[in-house]
Amino acid sequence: SVEAKEGLEVTADRETLARLSFQRFFRSYPFLCGMTGTAADATAEMEKVYARPVTVVPTNRPIAREQMPLRVFKTQEPKWNAIVESIERIHRQGRPILVGTRSVTASEYLSERLQARDLEHLTLNANFDADEADIVADAGHVGRITVATNMAGRGTDIRLDTAAKEAGGLHVLLTEMHGAKRIDRQFIGRAGRQGDPGSAQIFVSLDDELIEQYAPQLARALQVRMSDDEAALGSRIYESLARLSQRLSEARDRRNRSGVLRQDDWIDKYLPGR
Repeated sequence: SVEAKEGLEVTADRETLARLSFQRFFRSYPFLCGMTGTAADATAEMEKVYARPVTVVPTNRPIAREQMPLRVFKTQEPKWNAIVESIERIHRQGRPILVGTRSVTASEYLSERLQARDLEHLTLNANFDADEADIVADAGHVGRITVATNMAGRGTDIRLDTAAKEAGGLHVLLTEMHGAKRIDRQFIGRAGRQGDPGSAQIFVSLDDELIEQYAPQLARALQVRMSDDEAALGSRIYESLARLSQRLSEARDRRNRSGVLRQDDWIDKYLPGR
C-alpha cells in the first residue's frame, strides 16, 4: 500500500464507498478525444465503448525503421544467451539499444547477464524510477544500453545524437511478447522516430509466460518437434503460436473490459443518481 511504501503506520482496511471504472469515467464527459500511436489496434473497441471514431494520421516523415524477423527459441536459456549476444554485437557497432522486458524480475536478470559480460548499461524499472525521464531521454546516445520494463519512461521522447544516427540509430529489442500487440508497438515505436534510422526485433521462447498461459499443449508439441535450440527464421508455425497466444490474451482482456462496461450500463439503468 501507499502507507507501507512511505513508511507510515499501516491502518486497517476500509470499506469501499464508491468505485469508478475507466469506461464509466471517460463516458461521463460530453466531449472526448485523444491521441496515441497505438489506437488503430483498438478501433472496434473505441467505437463500441466510447462511440469515437479512430483516424490514422500519417507520420510526419517516412518511417525508416527496419523490423527484423521474430526469433523463436525452444526454452529460456538459449533465448537469453542469444539476447545477450545480440546486444553485445549491436553495441560494438556504437548503436544505442533499448531492451524491453515484461517484468522487474526479467530486467534484473538481464542486468546480471550484461554485467557478467562487462556491458555497461542502465536498468529502469519500478525499483529505480526516480530519474526515469532523464534515463529514457538519454537512451539515444551513442553506445548506450538501457534495459526497461514496459511501464518505464512513457511519454519521454528518445532523441538520437549525431554519432548514434551515423551508427544506424536506436535498436529496440524485446525479450518476449507482451499480452497486447499495442504494448509491443509502443516499445518498437521508440526507434525510427521522425524519419530517424533504427531497427527492432522480438525474441520469444516456447516456455514464455504468455505462451505457457494461453497455448501450453501446442507449445509442448512444438518443443518436441524443434530439433535445434532456435527455430529457423521464417518458420511460420512457431511465429503463429506466439501470435495466437497474444491474440487470446487480447481477447480475454476485451471480454473483461466488456464485462465492466455491461455492469456500468446496468448501474446507469437501474441505479440512477448513485
